[in-house]
Amino acid sequence: MTKRQFTLGFFAVVALLAVIRVWADSSSKEAEVVPVTEQKADWVTSAGHHRIWSVPSYKAAFPDSQSVQIVAAEKWGVRPVRNREDAERRKKELVYIGESPYFHVDRLSSSIPYLVPRAAILLQDIGEAFYDSLYVKGVPMQKMIVTSVLRSMDDVAKLQRRNQNATERSCHLFGTTFDICYNRYRPVGREVRNDTLKWVLSEVLRDKREEGRCYIKYEVKQGCFHITVR
Repeated sequence: MTKRQFTLGFFAVVALLAVIRVWADSSSKEAEVVPVTEQKADWVTSAGHHRIWSVPSYKAAFPDSQSVQIVAAEKWGVRPVRNREDAERRKKELVYIGESPYFHVDRLSSSIPYLVPRAAILLQDIGEAFYDSLYVKGVPMQKMIVTSVLRSMDDVAKLQRRNQNATERSCHLFGTTFDICYNRYRPVGREVRNDTLKWVLSEVLRDKREEGRCYIKYEVKQGCFHITVR
């Protein structure tokens, strides 16, 4: 072997080792979400984690209006409660959902943290699926936030005084319906962009809707997904 051949071989080995070192370092880092195209829904995580696809259109994926959801609410729900005292007396029909490892209940001003068992199980399953999805995509753990649950007839009356668009026959009256906000989350680990979390949550909700477990409306002004159990 000539000196020239030895030198070329030496540098080739050094270059190969450098490439291997860079690959190993990048694989050992915590996975971060990075865009692969300009389309908001087409993201991928490093270190072999699953893609975050989101949904092509929130309005198209979650179109279920009040007229659709109220039918399910009346079918699966309780007789509307008059006030908080009435709700307390009917705990045999309702499940308290004040807190969970999988979701956080916001400070409620116009509703109370009760659901019918069928809806409570759905909420728990959505929260658990959201956690699982964050894990497989390499996204730091976050809790989704529930912003509205069971409303009493008194709650609806107060809302109507402040907002003339508030419907008297709200799905929230029946304990079948809850709202999950998409622009706020409760960090468990490192904070993540809300957009990224919204994309993951939308995937989970789309799956639950396609399984026939719920109706969902994408609420723009309220900043939430409005969900009624089926």
